[in-house]
Order: sequence, then structure tokens, then C-alpha cells
Amino acid sequence: MNTLLDIETLKAGYQSGELTPRKLVADIRRRIVAVENPNIWIHLLTEEELEPYLEYLDGQDAESLPLYGIPFAIKDNIDLAGVPTTAACKAYAYMPEESSPVVAQLIEAGAIPIGKTNLDQFATGLVGVRTPYGAPRNPYAPDRVPGGSSCGSAVALSEGLVSFSLGTDTAGSGRVPAAFNKLWGVKPSKGRLSTNGLVPACRTLDCISIFALNAADSQLVLKVAEGYDVDDAYSQPTLDTALPISKVIGIPQAEQLMFFGDAGYEGAWVSAVADLKSKGWEIVEIDFEPFLKAARLLYEGPWVSERTAALKDFLESNPDDFFPATKTIVGGGLNNTAVEAFAATYKLADLKRESESVWDGLAAIVTPTAGGFPTLAEMEADPIGPNSTLGYYTNFMNLLDLCALATPAGETASGLPFGITWIAPRDADKALIEIADKGPVALDGADQLSILLFGAHMSGLPLNSQVQRLGGRFVSEVQTASNYKMVYLPEPAPHRPGILRVSDGGVSITAEEWLFPKASLGQFLSTIQQPLGLGHVELKDGRKVHGFLCESAAANAAKDISETGSWRGFLKTL
Repeated sequence: MNTLLDIETLKAGYQSGELTPRKLVADIRRRIVAVENPNIWIHLLTEEELEPYLEYLDGQDAESLPLYGIPFAIKDNIDLAGVPTTAACKAYAYMPEESSPVVAQLIEAGAIPIGKTNLDQFATGLVGVRTPYGAPRNPYAPDRVPGGSSCGSAVALSEGLVSFSLGTDTAGSGRVPAAFNKLWGVKPSKGRLSTNGLVPACRTLDCISIFALNAADSQLVLKVAEGYDVDDAYSQPTLDTALPISKVIGIPQAEQLMFFGDAGYEGAWVSAVADLKSKGWEIVEIDFEPFLKAARLLYEGPWVSERTAALKDFLESNPDDFFPATKTIVGGGLNNTAVEAFAATYKLADLKRESESVWDGLAAIVTPTAGGFPTLAEMEADPIGPNSTLGYYTNFMNLLDLCALATPAGETASGLPFGITWIAPRDADKALIEIADKGPVALDGADQLSILLFGAHMSGLPLNSQVQRLGGRFVSEVQTASNYKMVYLPEPAPHRPGILRVSDGGVSITAEEWLFPKASLGQFLSTIQQPLGLGHVELKDGRKVHGFLCESAAANAAKDISETGSWRGFLKTL
């Protein structure tokens, strides 16, 4: 058995009956031994620890769980119930009784936790070697760093041991490892994923991040993992904003690009820009200085003291349990003053306002994810310097409250992995994944049509692959006006919802808006069976968009499931 672990492949295996979660987990355990890269893991779940998750799936319908039987890894500063959280410091370890909300939501959706992964201690570093557990080996460049701080999570995925993994990203820890391991790295908007159950680094900036194998997997895992958490003071309501319909992306001015003597990475960037142009993007140079000034604030200002605040008591009681470079950084925030903190906060506010004008007319900003790829020998000679240069294109992101996506972007002339980062204002997370995957949205609206999807064609559900093959592009999650009813239509297969407008007793129903090429619309419509037909649906924002409505005669005989609010909500009740 040598199953590809992307989510679509696993779902097909489960649906055909050729694969079961137990078979897959047994195969993964064999793979873990075979790769001989033991420093990936701090704690691998035993067969006994895995059994409750497998038992949960034994009684489930694979189609009702968006992540049924999908294996994943968890960075070991995020809680998994009943497994120690160490943050790569054995003396700091504690045993959580509950999983973090993000982990719990993934498991509820059917995902299987395989283990807790290695990291730069206390998530302090971008290199992946600041750990007493030993650095994981980079599968593509064994003499180079794996990238950090989420080194184990990235390498576990690049070695083919899981389908996705969780990291964290305060200053680049979910993007730099993605670049060095040919992965997609989702750095969500701050507060989009709950940070309860996460060992804080800089609590005002911390994000749980996602490593995935492709765009579709990135979208699906983000959809399951996100959500407002009333118990997390830094959680934000989940919003989906669209990006401007523009073919223009901004890149830093030539003199603002830095490659730190790495000619291979400089050449790979030139090739990546040429590739973007070949896909239809128009490239303009922007003034990147406000972003660079904000990046410098992270380690020149009071946010170092925020790391110190998170670990001050442990630093005082256990100074010898810190990795040397980590101790230097965490201890460096003790002497910053409140006056300096306020001054830096005011400076950041000015830089944020200055950066806002840069976005005019842009679909996104694109930069290298990293300006160079340090060797292990370089890190041994200088434990601090190479790490600092890796933050050049990443450190500003959470300070300026942006969302970001790291994607593979080819290789250097010598075959080393290279990646770029797509950047957008907060809440455009899903739209950013969409354009990074499919290129610019066509400006000619006459060739496209917005369609609302309510059922199994939505992202992550069984029929979404049909939508993607026909060129459908996700726009955003939307709400209908409050005068609709949703009913359950079990026949003909597959089961689906029926939506109809009512004069009273209606509710608002959650849907997804997708943009379809008109050339493929006929083929899509041919797959829609009675009693559904195309009509206009009124949205909460007052727009009227095409969507599939149910004939009233069929709806009158069907079960009313309006109170669940959405097809996903109904599936959870099955």
C-alpha cells in the first residue's frame, strides 16, 4: 500500500471501499519507521491512544464528515487531550485535559491525529534547529535547515506521513517551513482560528497555521478549523471578504528585495515573477518600505517583551532548561519600558496607515517567502544571524493584521525548493487561496455568472470536485435573506437540501457563492435534477444571485431542516 495522502485521493479510497481508516493508520505507522527521520516527532500516538479516534470513525458515514479518516500532525505547542504539550521543553511539559478548539473541531470532522511534532523551542525561531529534540531532516535538502518554528509539522507532511498539519505563525513560522518543504502554508487572519490551547509566544500576534499539499486541501482544512471562540479574548468573528477583481499584483521595488547573497534564490524569484506573468497577472512594483519598517519593529520593540511575559516565571525558575538561542531571545525583553512600548505602538499605527494606500488597485501583494536558504553549517557558525534574515518578508504580517499564503514556486538552478507568499488584507483568506491557485479573475463579467451552492457541491463536500473541474471559483460564504426555508431531499441520490422562498416563518440560510464560466454552465446545469431548478435568491446584503430553488410541491412533502441553518449544520445532526 502506497496511498497518496491528499484529501481527494483518500476520500475516493474511502468511497470505493478500498481504504479504511484503520488500514491507512497502519500504513502511516510503517511509513514513519521507513523514512528514518525520528526528530520529526516529540510524541507519536500509540495504537492505544489512536483507538478512540478510530472507534469514532467506525460508526460514521464517510460522506457526512468533511475530514473523515484524514490523518494530521499537531505542532507540540498546541493541546491534544491526554498527550503532553512540551513546546520542545521537557521541563515545561503539562498534560491537557481538553484539546484546543481547533484540534477538537478537526477531530469532530473526522481527522485523525497521528502525533505531536517538533519545533523551535517555545516557537522562537524560523530555522527549525533550536530544539533539544534534534532538528528534523529536510527531505529536499538534508544539509539545509527544515525551517521553523513549525519544523516537525512541515517535514511530517513533506515526508508523506500525514495529509495536513498544524503549525503556528507569529512571525513566519507557518510560511518559511512551507517554502523549504514545497508546501502550501496558510497564515490566517489573526483571530480566525482560536488560540485557546496554544502555548503563547506573542499572544497579541499568535496564529495557528495550516500546512497542506494543495489549494483544495488548504481551503477545506481552513473551513473546518476556523470559527469564533467566545472564550478566546483575541478571537474575531469569521468573515469572508472578496478581493478586488483585478489582474494586478504588487511586488517590492527591486532595491527593496533582499537575498542575502543567495544567488540561487534571487534567480528563482525572477523565474517566479515570469511565471506569474505567464498566468495572466500584471506586475507592478510597490513601495515596500512601510512593511519593512513594521517588520523591524518585531524584534527591535516591545513585542520581544511579550515573549518574555509569556515565559517570565519559567525563565526565572528553570533558566537551564532553555535552548541557548531561545534563552537569549526570551531574556532579551526584560529591560524594555512601558514608554518604549507605547512609542512602538504609535509607530506601528502610523506604518499601518501608511501601508494602506499601497493596496489600491491590487488583487494581492507577492514576495519571496524567504530571501535565502541557510545551511546547517551556517546555523552552527552563527545561531542568530541567519534566523534574523529569514524574517525579512514575514515579520510584518501579524503586526499589520494581514492574511498570507505561502505557495511552492519552483526550484533554484541547483534544485532547492523556492516559495512565494501571497498577501492580502485580513478576512480575504479564502479568496487569496483561490487566486493563488487559479490565477486572476477574468475582468470580463459577461463571460461569468455567480451561482449560489447550498449542498454537496460546496467546498470540501463530495461533489465539489465537479465544480472545480468546470472552472468554478469560490467567492465567499454568504447568507440569504430571512425569508427562505430549507428541506431535506433524500432522493434522488445524493441526498441534498431544497431551498424555497416563503412568505412567513422563513430564516436565513448559509450558502457559498461561486463564479462559473458561462461556457461550462450548461454542463453543470445538466447534473442538477428535479425538483431543483435555477432561479434568483435574495441575499442578506440585498443582492439577487442565481441559485437552485426547490419546487414547492416537492418541498411540501419533505422534512423541514431550516433550523439547522445550513447543509453543513444539518449533516452534523445525522
